[in-house]
Amino acid sequence: MFSGLSAFPLTPFTSGGPDNGGEPDLDAYSRLIAGLVAAGVDSVGALGSTGGYPYLPRHHRRDLARVAVRAAGSRPVIVGVGALTTREILEHVADAEDAGAAGILVPPLGYQRLRPAEVVSLYRTVTGETYLPVVVYDNPVTTGYTFTREVLTEVAALPRVVSVKIPPVTADPDRSHEQLADLREAVSRYVSLGISGDRVGAQGLLGGCDTWYSVLAGVFPKTCKAITVAAQEGDRERALELSAELNPVWDLFDSYGSYRAVSAIAAEIGLVRPEGLHHPVLPLSGVERDEVRTALEAVGTHD
Repeated sequence: MFSGLSAFPLTPFTSGGPDNGGEPDLDAYSRLIAGLVAAGVDSVGALGSTGGYPYLPRHHRRDLARVAVRAAGSRPVIVGVGALTTREILEHVADAEDAGAAGILVPPLGYQRLRPAEVVSLYRTVTGETYLPVVVYDNPVTTGYTFTREVLTEVAALPRVVSVKIPPVTADPDRSHEQLADLREAVSRYVSLGISGDRVGAQGLLGGCDTWYSVLAGVFPKTCKAITVAAQEGDRERALELSAELNPVWDLFDSYGSYRAVSAIAAEIGLVRPEGLHHPVLPLSGVERDEVRTALEAVGTHD
């Protein structure tokens, strides 16, 4: 279940967008998920950072989880359940179970920066309250928490923890191999490693990661699937070549963050309208938008 390409789609909204009376567009979301499945992604990551989960109320998240599972058919759906309090997380876990999710993605969020014992306590509580497989979300940029090797080892040993979504590795092949070998040693052999940070997605897969948890796969699933297949087949040259062709897009991610960049890309290619960013986060505009169009001209729409 937790291998190959996992695509993390945006959450589309009806006219007006989330801050002007719009609601999650469930029909558009269903079509978006169905398109990912048709493109051959191995799993769908609903309500990840790209889906704007921190900004959505519980009832919206519940509805979106149900639609994602329905639209994905036999393809597994991992539902993000992140929240600031354990109580809220457990509510989202219950909703994911009711929706029929195949797994849950759990980030250690904290307005107050969490301490190691608190992070371990969080995962121990969640794994003790659900039967669903758990994906640990290690993303210091969005959570404010950096896993130490010791904490990761302790969390990975908990029942039902099946995968760790790790931060980007270095682009240097030798050093990335060392990083991944150390992580593999730190976690149980039954726990998969999944790379995030799309620029190094191919590098992570080639270095031994089992899964690519991909933002861009939510808008360019066929292209990202081709990169994944090449890496899985050991075709290093092809995987890195396909990834390098997307450098203009990776540069957008570096400059503006993947959330803003992929939202603008999706709007430019007609995948979503309006953009579903939540204030105070604003859509890219002016010169920034010109950069998005230039990048798309350079790489083509691919899918």
